[in-house]
Amino acid sequence: MNANADPTVDVVDVWTVPTDQPPAVVRRLRGLLDVAERARADRAHDPLQGERFTVVRGVVRLLVADRLGAAAADLGWQLGAHGKPAPVTPDPGTIHVNWSASGALALLAIADGRQVGADVEEIPSPAVGARIARRHFPAPDAALVLEAPTPADSADRFTRLWCRREACVKVHGGRLAQGLGLALAGPSPLRLADPGQLGPGPMWLTDVAVPGPFRAAVAADGDRLFTVRQHNWVAP
Repeated sequence: MNANADPTVDVVDVWTVPTDQPPAVVRRLRGLLDVAERARADRAHDPLQGERFTVVRGVVRLLVADRLGAAAADLGWQLGAHGKPAPVTPDPGTIHVNWSASGALALLAIADGRQVGADVEEIPSPAVGARIARRHFPAPDAALVLEAPTPADSADRFTRLWCRREACVKVHGGRLAQGLGLALAGPSPLRLADPGQLGPGPMWLTDVAVPGPFRAAVAADGDRLFTVRQHNWVAP
């Protein structure tokens, strides 16, 4: 579908960001961070974790600032009730952003005029996925995971469903517990008529293709279908 030719369909821009970068790139991106972000990077449990955090926050600043026509280092953030960050802009409704990181990969989503949530996860062991699905997922979603034909299929299905949950939760900046019970099995894109405790509905969500042993999803509020325009960030 060509979303630009259909006025009933919105476009959400989504970037995949490899978080393992050469030291020179990490240093340049660190120069864009504010004092609090640098301190958080320095508090990381190990150097790699701190470097990955630096890359994610630096690239987010670059891409969001470019969208706003601002300087990346000058970009400010305000936090919602449960910590969801939003860029400080003269018009708060101009754009909405959300990002997620898992190991060596991050995902950033930017939407115009509607709240957005994004999640990327590395596929866990089949045993871990099955345990969480059995304990927390509603029956149809748990069955999809537990009755998969192979352990690899089980882990894949769990991760896709988990990403969908996280993306929906992050649309309104809710808590994960509020999204665990959502029934999210079904083909992508999926319309969620009633997000329950997460906030007003409906929402749309879609799976996003990402490289390597990862799965991802993006969700946005409102009843307008959206399509994902994908980008791969490459260090200049």
